[in-house]
Amino acid sequence: MVLPQTSHTADRNLSLLGKSAQPRRLLLIFICIPVSPGNSRLIFISGRNFAVGIDRIVPRWTFHINQNLVIDSDLYLLHIEEKKLMKPGFSSWEKACFVPTKSDAKVVAFRKWLKKYSGGRIDWGNKFNESLPPTPPREQLMDRYWSHVVNCSSCNGAYKGLKALEVALQVFSVAAVAMVAATKQGIISVAARNSLAVAAVLCFVGSKWVAYFVYKNFHFHDYNHAFQ
Repeated sequence: MVLPQTSHTADRNLSLLGKSAQPRRLLLIFICIPVSPGNSRLIFISGRNFAVGIDRIVPRWTFHINQNLVIDSDLYLLHIEEKKLMKPGFSSWEKACFVPTKSDAKVVAFRKWLKKYSGGRIDWGNKFNESLPPTPPREQLMDRYWSHVVNCSSCNGAYKGLKALEVALQVFSVAAVAMVAATKQGIISVAARNSLAVAAVLCFVGSKWVAYFVYKNFHFHDYNHAFQ
């Protein structure tokens, strides 16, 4: 039994580079596994036959940041759509959806397949009931740390490194201020004192920027479609 979501597509603009050039190919393996009502585990991997050396230079976590932004753009909408689909019932999903275009064919095919083999619903057995959990705050629904970072070696390593940098900048900022305050005038030059003061301010500002970067990219990055 082959799922209707198993599809093969090609981008003509990406594949045709000339008669002598090797066609560029992109591969995306995308697996979405329901684990409980309202929750799914997303597993995907992408590959290509061009620019493969960039993966050895650029850390994986930098790619994951952009990929998480794409996921965030769909996550809240999918959550709300799932609740709307529940209102008319599993067997009457057409009443909640308007799917008139050719691009909707895969959605319709999936719903027909699910209705044929599973009665239009997921059989949770005795483990869960079919009711969806209440909508959590956006910070919890779109949390990146517990859903991805702790399980990704690259993102987790970057997270720990950036947190250590944040602490180091704060420590240096406090130490520089303490050194300026504790040093008697005349022991070090005015230029040195001013340099320490400037360094303390820069380190403090830098630590705040690192903290903002870590929170936005590894914890929660709100996505508002109205401003995108």
